[in-house]
Amino acid sequence: MKPVIHIVDDDTSYRMATARLLSAHGLKVEAYESGDQFLARFSAREPGCVLLDLQMPGQSGLQIQRRLCELAPHLPVVFLTGEGDIKASVEAMKAGAKDFLEKTSSTAALMEAIDCALIQYERQRAGHDRLQAQRALVAGLSPREAEVFQLLIRGRLNKQIAYALGISERTVKVHRHQVMEKLAVRSLAEAVSIAANVGLIGKDTASPVG
Repeated sequence: MKPVIHIVDDDTSYRMATARLLSAHGLKVEAYESGDQFLARFSAREPGCVLLDLQMPGQSGLQIQRRLCELAPHLPVVFLTGEGDIKASVEAMKAGAKDFLEKTSSTAALMEAIDCALIQYERQRAGHDRLQAQRALVAGLSPREAEVFQLLIRGRLNKQIAYALGISERTVKVHRHQVMEKLAVRSLAEAVSIAANVGLIGKDTASPVG
């Protein structure tokens, strides 16, 4: 799916000129005269980024950005302003804006900001998809395999797991093998990494042995 560059700006001349410029560069563009119109029409499933005017009638750019953090957290925002408001730019960047450009910025600067935003989108989306896949793998473990997994990632040895669960060490080895197969990992360190990613253990937990 081709990424969409959303231009949200109440300045008709600037909005249309920017849309023509980006279209001429082969980009798919959607333009909106207000933040409300943008929120009503855009699809969170589409890849892309947002060129968002900071100062607009109705909801401001910062208000729209906050809504986007809830509706489409992976969609990067590049703020555009004609005022060069330093305080607002700092607030926007703290809130997660990808970049902050004055409307008088060069075409090269604008294209570079868009390219960086699209790269960021792809990285974040890939990370999100990878996390969802890992959660699905963990959810696919049987109740007993999940118990073995929980103890494995905390560094318990096979004999310790056997004692804790009241099963034989040989049975633990069978379940451990199944866990590794279902998670599609080759090492315990990889299993621990998945556990950390899905929130079963802290990110700073040391790799277990066993």
